[in-house]
Amino acid sequence: MLKLKSIHTKYGNIEALKGIDLNVKEGEIVTIIGGNGAGKTTTLNTISGILKPVAGEIHFLNKDITQWKADKIVAEGLIQVPEGRQVFPNLTVYENLILGAYLQKDKIKVSKKMEYVFDIFPRLKEREKQLGGTLSGGEQQMLAIGRALMAEPVLLLLDEPSLGLAPIVVQNIFKIIQDINKTGTTILIVEQNAHMALSIANRGYVIETGKIVLEDDAKKLLTNDEVRKAYLGG
Repeated sequence: MLKLKSIHTKYGNIEALKGIDLNVKEGEIVTIIGGNGAGKTTTLNTISGILKPVAGEIHFLNKDITQWKADKIVAEGLIQVPEGRQVFPNLTVYENLILGAYLQKDKIKVSKKMEYVFDIFPRLKEREKQLGGTLSGGEQQMLAIGRALMAEPVLLLLDEPSLGLAPIVVQNIFKIIQDINKTGTTILIVEQNAHMALSIANRGYVIETGKIVLEDDAKKLLTNDEVRKAYLGG
């Protein structure tokens, strides 16, 4: 479904990605783990068209999207939930969600999608008229994911969904991610909580200083001594 071939991305003169190769198959949950500054968010931003690679190719659904603009990539069904959630604080929950469907012209379809999001996140239904900025961190994460689902993703990119959330909220969010995957949405997660990400993923990549240093079945990465020492606390 998604293939990155030798992707190089720069910030000015600084090379942030140094030849990334990565693939995501339809129906999978794939995770990218690594430390701060390793290149995780840069990888997602390059895939979604926010950043343009200086070399390499990105293919999505057998189309070369390497130099596509971000809005065209979204229209193709590749949707990103950004790090830090970035909900619109002065808009209501409902208004935030509707913005996720801005490319969708069929009002009946939008209404059904809204019902689906409220079914997954009943808390959002309860707070439908509440301003996004007044929600808790966990509720804002739900809203950010719900807004992305309104865009009908074929592939959902999640950037640090556990960031700043209490452990019990994280468990709930990751269960919901699994439920979304079971409905047919393929998912690529960037996550510092390596244990949680690998526990729900099919496969994982380890990124260090802009390079993929390890790729394997997620269960094998969970028991890999090097991964355990560097990212799993023992």
